[in-house]
Amino acid sequence: MKIVVLNGSPKGDVSVTMQYVHYIQKKFPQHELKIINVSQRIKKLARDEQAFQQVLDDVRSADGVLWASPVYFLLVPSQYKRFIELIAERGAESIFERKYTAALTTSIHFYDHTAHNYIHAVCDDLEMRYVGSFSADMRDLMGEKGRAGLLVFAAEFFAAIENQAPTSKSYRPAIWREFEYYPGAAEVKVDAGGKRILIVTDAEAHQTNLLRMIERFKASFAQEIPVVNLNDLDIKGGCLGCLHCGYDNHCAYEGQDDYVEFYNTQIKTADILIFAGVIRDRYLSSRWKMFFDRSFFNGHTPTLSGKQIGCIISGPLSQNQNLRQVLQGWLEIQPANIAGFVSDEYGDAAHIDGLLQDLARRLVRFAAADYVRPPTFLGVAGIKLFRDEIWGRLRMVFQADHRAYKRLGLYDFPQKDVRTRAINLVVPLLLRIPGFRKEFAKRMKSGMVRPYQKVIER
Repeated sequence: MKIVVLNGSPKGDVSVTMQYVHYIQKKFPQHELKIINVSQRIKKLARDEQAFQQVLDDVRSADGVLWASPVYFLLVPSQYKRFIELIAERGAESIFERKYTAALTTSIHFYDHTAHNYIHAVCDDLEMRYVGSFSADMRDLMGEKGRAGLLVFAAEFFAAIENQAPTSKSYRPAIWREFEYYPGAAEVKVDAGGKRILIVTDAEAHQTNLLRMIERFKASFAQEIPVVNLNDLDIKGGCLGCLHCGYDNHCAYEGQDDYVEFYNTQIKTADILIFAGVIRDRYLSSRWKMFFDRSFFNGHTPTLSGKQIGCIISGPLSQNQNLRQVLQGWLEIQPANIAGFVSDEYGDAAHIDGLLQDLARRLVRFAAADYVRPPTFLGVAGIKLFRDEIWGRLRMVFQADHRAYKRLGLYDFPQKDVRTRAINLVVPLLLRIPGFRKEFAKRMKSGMVRPYQKVIER
């Protein structure tokens, strides 16, 4: 059978992900796996309709489609995202309909689940027959267990096509509300209190709801609030995955476009940031994805620590929890404070006005108090994964991260807690004594709360 492999790596064939595909090719020579480097060729595919049509012709003639990509910034690379947008823009959804499909990624498992959620939802929206996914650690192919798992995944995919196996959907279509937002006047003005506020958007002229929400939000303040439109910046392209930045945070694009200077001089210096965009497929636009991906010149080092963040979204946000989780997870590892999300999906102008006004108030209030909400599992697990990877196998490449993690005290390994280590050494020995163990159990509940009670008493 013929399988079209849509390669999401901007590095083309010289990518870790494609080595997994090549292994499948070697082990299943009876099947043709045609690799198309859509991310590497995205500029040509976007401007050359004939080149894009050739990709569609390959998909049309295929028995199955394998989405194969590295994970970039909690999702797929911006170039891959742009390819998915082109499918809708060119009205090519029907070519993918009822095609059997599966997803393969490589990563260090940092938010690989949100990348797979995204691809799965896109496949459901395209009415494809989604068989399953395989999220490989970058080095899994080096081990026998990893190779065996990959072969099971591939064999199951091929068998599903051969047997025309039934599949089910996991994501319902997102329903957009037909609503045109007309804001009311802001009766109360929030004083920014000297805090530097910046709105970043990719709004286009026809996205009137988003533009009006931005203007209503700006009107909530006593001061003029600057807005930067990503479409006005000269950004040559998405992250190349070249790792040029690993040693000293210098991007390969540096000096060739506006991005690095913009991020360093405006994003990093703001106290309050508002991200404003329109939902496209199951995320924001590929322009926004390019913004996030290109911030990787900072490596895995937090750059938004202590900042207040607000998100203004046009579209069915409540039906897109994966997008919320992507934004929440990224911001929690900074750690930055998410003051709130506002969407036009409510369909009530007065309600939206109130939400925007209150978002402005909370952003300034939290900024004045230096408040950052405690991270959830999304932030705690994310930063620990980065900590361990930078200390270990990634350190050789990401030396700038290693220096920063030492400087910022992010290498907070549990073995450094001498007091806890001492307790864990002594108490288990004492618990071998029946009398001590009985008294320990008797005092357990009261002993757990005693330190907190002392804090309250003080």
